[in-house]
Amino acid sequence: MKKKMSKELPNLEVNEKKKGRPTKYTLDLADIICSRLACGESMRSVSRDEAMPALSTLFKWIREDESFSAQYAKAKEESADALVEEMLDIADNGTNDYMESLGREGECLGYKLNGEFVQRSKLRVDVRKWAASKLKPNKYGERTQVDNTSSDGSMTPKSSIDASGLSIETLREIMAAKDAAK
Repeated sequence: MKKKMSKELPNLEVNEKKKGRPTKYTLDLADIICSRLACGESMRSVSRDEAMPALSTLFKWIREDESFSAQYAKAKEESADALVEEMLDIADNGTNDYMESLGREGECLGYKLNGEFVQRSKLRVDVRKWAASKLKPNKYGERTQVDNTSSDGSMTPKSSIDASGLSIETLREIMAAKDAAK
């Protein structure tokens, strides 16, 4: 059986006789897949590569192989940082934000906002922002603050008394007075 090196993936040997996508799990293949995922590529995009396993095979590996599942989870968490980098690139790229407005004879009358392109860029940023918040919620998720006060004071913490310096008799008197007040 003759073997050759993959052109796209130099460290991955490909069997010339066997046609089709790889289905056998190997550490090298898992490392390549997870590296691409960590750089922000989607699993669907990785699986479109003919040198990579089909999407269904990747999902099977996640279900059945604990080490790949853990490696995949870490790669997806790391991909949140790549998504944030992409958001910055999209937001900073003003190409096509404006388009020429031409007169009847083809002369440039000025520029006008390309609203469709700007909205598409906003959508691209919003989707990445949402995904990053789900992949790495502690870093990119929404911060919530709980306010446990109430307008009627019913949720105000009760004040405490330091009774460490009181005698047993004094404590009994306080408890008796408290019981009498009920």
